[in-house]
This record gives sequence, structure tokens and C-alpha cells, in this order.
Amino acid sequence: MATTLKSTKPSEKYRWLGSIPNMRAWGTGRVAKGLRSEAYDVVNEKYESTLEVDRDEIDDDQTGGIRVRIGEMAIRAAAHKDFLIAQLLINGASSGFNSYDGVSFFNDAHVRGASGNQDNKLAPTATDANNPTVAEFRSALRAAMGTIMSFKDDTGLPLSISATGLVCLVPPSMYLTALEAVNATIVASTTNVMQGAARVIAYPWLSTATKWYLLKTDGVVRPFVFQDRRMVEFKALAEGSSEEFLREKYLYGVTARYAMTYGEPLYAVENTFTGA
Repeated sequence: MATTLKSTKPSEKYRWLGSIPNMRAWGTGRVAKGLRSEAYDVVNEKYESTLEVDRDEIDDDQTGGIRVRIGEMAIRAAAHKDFLIAQLLINGASSGFNSYDGVSFFNDAHVRGASGNQDNKLAPTATDANNPTVAEFRSALRAAMGTIMSFKDDTGLPLSISATGLVCLVPPSMYLTALEAVNATIVASTTNVMQGAARVIAYPWLSTATKWYLLKTDGVVRPFVFQDRRMVEFKALAEGSSEEFLREKYLYGVTARYAMTYGEPLYAVENTFTGA
């Protein structure tokens, strides 16, 4: 899923720049303005996954199951970045899980220059908060879209001028409801004007049935920053290795080094259904 902005800087200090100057009448000539900026450290982490297999198990494996399991390591490694995004989302309203402006990523007091307080933490209502209807989800999506489109930059002008690149990340229990709300032609006997407004993704790490997220993913900046230092590497100590000679064990493992952190908080909205 395209929700990250990759940083190629060698430093671990990430600099977040403010908006570029807005167009103005030429008047007496050009007026140069600097960029407002904040910076915070992004600490890279090293990750690994290792599987140990007895040589006899390899010899006796008639169905190829062990090799299938080894192949799954690559799939799990590739999905790890999505897992990290889920943890950032789940903890995004908690103290200490801050965005570049010094408050929690989901907060009602995001301020950028002349923007004033801005809230990306919504609480739509549903008759049953654990099981919202299609119409209730559609109403919540409409409100979340309106919120993202109304956010302002540090000059007080609209930050996002288009409702494109929107992604709904929902728990599996909400997936079919959200899918119908976004894709159905008719909802509650009414033409569905929200049809095709967003892409719906069931995120298996989201376990709270009442909570989902709307992200804008096609901006130059994005809700999350992915800082890549070493791509996933697969290595093995198998036939002919010291492990085979000394212990008759084969080792298969993957390693990587990177970091995932918060990016633009105003391109993400947390939605928590509450009882009507």
C-alpha cells in the first residue's frame, strides 16, 4: 500500500518543512520567504527472523512443507512495514506518540503557523458502535473526508485541495460494511454519492471493532515516513556450513534495518464509532 514517504537522507534527523510561499500579485517585485521547519530524530531499528531446522527433518520432509515455511519468511518480512504502520495508528492518540508538531499524532490541537487548532480525531455515532451500518459508515466517511479537505497549512490556506488518494484502513470485522458503503450504487434507497470515493483495506492488526482510519496517500508528503537503511536480506547456513557439521542444524534467516515513523498528521483521521 502506498502510504509512506521514503527518506534517502543519511542522517537520522528528519526535517519537516512548512508550506511553500503562496502566489501573490507581483506588485513591486519578488518577495522571498523562508521555510518554517521542525526536526526530530528517527532512530533506525534492526529486525530479524530466524528459523532453525534439524537436518533429519529436511531429509524426512516428503511434502516440501519445510521449504514452504522458509518461503513464507519473505512474505512475513515484506508485511512487517504494514505491521509497523498499524502500531503507529493504534497508539497514535496516546501520550508520547507525537507528530512533528509536538502533540500526539491524533489530536484536537494540531497547529501549523497561522492554521489555528485542527482536529484529526473524530467520533462518529452509530446505533451499535461495534457494528455500524452501511449508512452510518458512509456518513462517517463523508465527515472524515470533509475534515481532511478543510485542514489548513501554516499560512491559513487549504492544505489539500482534492479528495483523491484516500484509503480507509478498517478492522476485518468492518471490512464488508465499509466496502459496501464505498462501492454500492444504492445505500438505504438513496443514490450513493460516495461510490468510489476511497479504497478500502482490511488491516488485520486493527482489532478494535469501533475504530478505523482515513488516510490521504497521494500527496508529496504522506502520513508516514519510511526511512530505509538496509533492505531485507535472506541468508542461510545450510549444506556445508559449520552449523551442519557441528550440530546437524540448518539456519535460515532474514534481516533488515529501517524505521517507520509519523509523517503529516493532517493527512490522517482517526474515527472511533460511539453509541448514538
